[in-house]
Amino acid sequence: MQKAKQNYHIQQWITVLSIVLFIAKIIAYYLTHSLSILSDALESIVNVIAGFIGLYSLYIAAKPRDIEHPYGHGKAEFISAAAEGALIIAAGFLILYETVQNFIQQSEIKQLDQGLYVVAVTAVINYAAGYFCVRVGKKNNSLALQASGKHLKIDTWSTLIIIGALVLMLFTGLVWLDKAVALAMSVVIIYNGYKIIRKSLAGIMDEADMDLLKDIVVLLNNNRKENWIDLHNLRVIKFGPVLHIDCHLTVPWYMNVHQAHDEIDALTDLIKNAYGDSIEFFVHTDGCLDFSCSICSKEDCHVRKHPFEQKVEWTLDNIISNQKHKI
Repeated sequence: MQKAKQNYHIQQWITVLSIVLFIAKIIAYYLTHSLSILSDALESIVNVIAGFIGLYSLYIAAKPRDIEHPYGHGKAEFISAAAEGALIIAAGFLILYETVQNFIQQSEIKQLDQGLYVVAVTAVINYAAGYFCVRVGKKNNSLALQASGKHLKIDTWSTLIIIGALVLMLFTGLVWLDKAVALAMSVVIIYNGYKIIRKSLAGIMDEADMDLLKDIVVLLNNNRKENWIDLHNLRVIKFGPVLHIDCHLTVPWYMNVHQAHDEIDALTDLIKNAYGDSIEFFVHTDGCLDFSCSICSKEDCHVRKHPFEQKVEWTLDNIISNQKHKI
């Protein structure tokens, strides 16, 4: 809950910053009448609107779980990210439209040097804020905060490309560069909007995060205990900043309830130490069966029926399967 509140407060500052940077870019556009700078300003409109959407979603996500929402309100972040992605795509098409219109009705570019100074300052501020957002968002497992940070960083790179093209145009007089950059930026912006929507829909549909699962498998293999005879049916679901993990853990059948619970505690502590406290577990324990002996390396087992043959390395394929491991 503390992380959710931190995410919300950071998003507040990002929203205010987006408004300030948008005003600065609008001033730069009126100084220069540059289509490239206009495209940058239009993308900033999206950042402002997305900032408010992200702010509201983080406010909802920070609410404690209740009877109607037993898993909390974290899914609101995915809906927010989808809305932000749609707005980014809309901005890309708007830039595309404005550029095509300018091919028909030419506009004169002026005071380019002054506009460049203003835009350059926004680029520096954008990158610093975006870097901070992405770093905290990854640490707190917040998709909404990561989306906001990525918007700002994308805005930075697009601004730098625009600055480079306009500086070149300033010295060469190649006015067509302004339109070419605006067209290229519209394509880049539409593509980035698509990627954000794709990721948010994956979260809404509880699509498995294969990279995260692979990391968890490596962690479990490197810290495997002898009483963890088998681990299968591993699933990870994201609820905003909270990771919900299910799995089945096979332990020696003769353990009592307290001993089996100690093994579960060891498993959960291992993952929490690696990924933070914003994790909840549902671990189902199974007692080992006769066929488990061949893959069980426990040395002091006094009820072993078959000799140990081979240790089964846990992999992404066999650990997510709902089947106990056997040779």
